[in-house]
Amino acid sequence: MEFKMTYNATELKTTKGRIVVEGPISSEELAKLDFHEDLTAFRPAPQQHKALIEIAQLPEGRIIIARDENQVVGYVTYLYPDPLERWSQGKMKNLIELGAIEVIPKFRGASVGKTLLNVSMMDDHMEDFIIITTEYYWHWDLKGTGLNVWEYRKVMEKMMNAGGLEYFATDDPEISSHPANCLMARIGERVDPDSIQQFDQLRFMNRFMY
Repeated sequence: MEFKMTYNATELKTTKGRIVVEGPISSEELAKLDFHEDLTAFRPAPQQHKALIEIAQLPEGRIIIARDENQVVGYVTYLYPDPLERWSQGKMKNLIELGAIEVIPKFRGASVGKTLLNVSMMDDHMEDFIIITTEYYWHWDLKGTGLNVWEYRKVMEKMMNAGGLEYFATDDPEISSHPANCLMARIGERVDPDSIQQFDQLRFMNRFMY
């Protein structure tokens, strides 16, 4: 499958200043930018910067960033699911995962996350894909935000809805291990019925087990 991408950008005015939300951004461009030290939700900032550069080098890898001048202050990633996860078992060429989304505390509450998703979906080529995201409460910054699990879940759902992702039921054991965890997805307008059926089978694999 040929991975086509169209660059899009928008300017977002916040109370802390104007930022640019743009992408997909190349690995070369990403390497030239500074990476904010508070982007530590998944690993230390320098390691995460390196990981994003590597994702941008993948054929299917897409990185949309929020940039304050020359510094990355937020990002969202899209790539194939981890080979160890059930979502990769169907080897679907048109199923990609929103792997991570993060915004530094300074710009939270300014619709940066929503704008990252909106800019992602400005690319018409996204209509060729099923986009999934798996939300696990242990990745959420409950301490930093002061929200409880259910309040944070509501915020995450609202943000994902802005990008057209909706809640989908699944029997995946890791997602089912806590009621706040969830699977969300967006099925592009050009995704064929067979792919949708295959996605449904991936969502409910345990129904075939005895």
